[in-house]
Amino acid sequence: MSILDNLRDLARQAASGNASTADVHDVFDQVAKEVPQGSLADGIAHTFNSDQTPPFEQMVSSLFGQSSPEQKAGILNQLIRSLGPQATQALAAAGGLGALQGLLGGGNVTPQQAQEVPPQAVETVAHQAARKDPTIVDKAAGFYAQHPDLVKGIGVAALGLLMSRISASRR
Repeated sequence: MSILDNLRDLARQAASGNASTADVHDVFDQVAKEVPQGSLADGIAHTFNSDQTPPFEQMVSSLFGQSSPEQKAGILNQLIRSLGPQATQALAAAGGLGALQGLLGGGNVTPQQAQEVPPQAVETVAHQAARKDPTIVDKAAGFYAQHPDLVKGIGVAALGLLMSRISASRR
């Protein structure tokens, strides 16, 4: 059975709620190794934009909470760049981010600083970034496509949707 056959089979099972977490993660690991990073990013963006999954900002906040310090800094820097000059206001509104305020004049958030940022603040910043710059969803998807092990944290149903998208695009 080819990876594409496994993918179609599992996408059907996940959609019907009959796929185990372990099975979904195993097939996703295969898919992430086999498909081009752009296809994976497209599937992640589709999942972020779907009305069948939680809102983009909630998913990013959840992934942020499971990320390494370097990954946290990476996604925070993307979100801050998308907000531009409004980043200071967004971060201040999100609360508890005083350590980052000085960086917003063009510096980057370090992994150590990113560790201090609560996931709830990232949710607020991601929401505002998506409203200001809708391309942040694609940028975030591209970022997470580089970290497929982390993507498994979006949940079985969302992974099923992601893999269904990849399967459909490969037909």
